[in-house]
Amino acid sequence: DIRISGGADVIQQYLNLGVIDELEIAMTPVMFGSGRRLFENLREPTPQFRIEKVMDTPSATHLRYVRE
Repeated sequence: DIRISGGADVIQQYLNLGVIDELEIAMTPVMFGSGRRLFENLREPTPQFRIEKVMDTPSATHLRYVRE
């Protein structure tokens, strides 16, 4: 297993390579400015992932995606 940490740019690079089987992200509200869309600007039009687990906490929503 290999764990990759980073923001949307880093994750998008690995998604474009097609080497991600599982993906865990923590989403937090953005008060000012804007966030990045994770599944935008990818070579594959719609990555084939399903949400396997969702865990809500007061500060973030944690999502686990698994490649189908």
